[in-house]
Amino acid sequence: MKKGKIFFALAATAALILGACGNSETKKESNNNTLSAIQEKGEMTVGIMGTYAPYNFMNSDKEYDGFDVDIAKELAKRLDVKAKFVAQDFSGLIPGLQKGKFDALLSQVTITPDREKQVDFTAPYITNDVKVIVKEDNTSIKAVEDFKGKKIGVGLGTNDEAFLRNELMPKVGDFKINTYDDVITTLKDLEAGRVDATINNVYALKPIIEKNGFKVKAVGEPIKSDQAAVAVKKGNKELVEAMNKALADMKKDGTYKEIFVKWFDEEPKADLGK
Repeated sequence: MKKGKIFFALAATAALILGACGNSETKKESNNNTLSAIQEKGEMTVGIMGTYAPYNFMNSDKEYDGFDVDIAKELAKRLDVKAKFVAQDFSGLIPGLQKGKFDALLSQVTITPDREKQVDFTAPYITNDVKVIVKEDNTSIKAVEDFKGKKIGVGLGTNDEAFLRNELMPKVGDFKINTYDDVITTLKDLEAGRVDATINNVYALKPIIEKNGFKVKAVGEPIKSDQAAVAVKKGNKELVEAMNKALADMKKDGTYKEIFVKWFDEEPKADLGK
């Protein structure tokens, strides 16, 4: 092969290698800079359950609505983009986020040590109190200490079930745990006397109780408080920082309080976000 042809071949090969490296670097940068990608397309894809009133649900106009939805819309607005909502079973939200199906999750994703290994979280945007729920005429159970020897209903596979088994039972003594796939069945059994009490997030229970007319009540002080935050794919520091700033600004200018009162008829806790 002549020298000219050899030189041309080498140059072409080098260009291909450099181009491949450049594409690799660009892809890596794109994966780690979701904020820029979101702003470039003008849209933030938000993963929600879509069935969890008053947080996120389909309203009568066939549009997604709720506290999470309003927070997501406001966050998107402050990032100068629009929010696009995609519904998914809760169990598939984090895997979907990791695969790039969503840019963020705003669906009451509670901050836990295990989840912190899988995703990055913003500062919490809500604290949910979990209380003891009993029949309206029940006077024998006023706190978790009264659970000993009783039958307690709880959602299957939830943080609340783990709390009952791993933390509460060793402290207060043995009690029977009945697990359920949905809240309505739990409350039906509670009202029928098949379980003596249940524990749940009071904000989530309120619309269900009002809609179905269950004769139940919350008693005592909150037994625990769970904090939910926006979840994003691991390594997106810039996106987390931008969302944290937006959340802080929302709290400072009163927008967050307005959204909170709209959905829960009370003011948010002063210590939210610690």
